Amino acid sequence: MLATLTIEEAQSKLKQVIDNLGPGEEVLIMDNLVPVAKLIGRPQLRQARVPGTCKGMITLAVEDEEHLKDFREYMP
Repeated sequence: MLATLTIEEAQSKLKQVIDNLGPGEEVLIMDNLVPVAKLIGRPQLRQARVPGTCKGMITLAVEDEEHLKDFREYMP
């Protein structure tokens, strides 16, 4: 949802508006019903990937040598 503010409202509570601005949210600043500026919330930064977070999530039901024959030419 796009919120709108007048210039006077934006001047009086700019810090509060910026602090409450969520990632990707937008606030349109108007002067006499004409848009003059748009504030856009900073995108949320992704956390760095950590190796091993899926450890234990995949289990092999059986070890199948039969299917490995198809990949012999790729194996050292």
